[in-house]
Amino acid sequence: MDILYWIMVGFFAGVLAKALVKGEKNEPSGCLMTIVLGICGSVATGFVMRLLGMRGEGTLIPTIFGATLGAIGLILLMRKLAK
Repeated sequence: MDILYWIMVGFFAGVLAKALVKGEKNEPSGCLMTIVLGICGSVATGFVMRLLGMRGEGTLIPTIFGATLGAIGLILLMRKLAK
């Protein structure tokens, strides 16, 4: 059930991260890529938070905030690797 939650949060986090980090014209930034980066950022952030002993059940806003930060990090990493 946690993975499904992370995927749904990741979708919203990916859209929010893409809105905050504007892309360049030659960057692969389609809808599918946005969703994938958001989900990966959400899962990675959720994993790190669990390793640190933080459990965020029932707290949607901090979860989306953390997932958005993870997605932004992945977007910036993707840009760096694409160059």
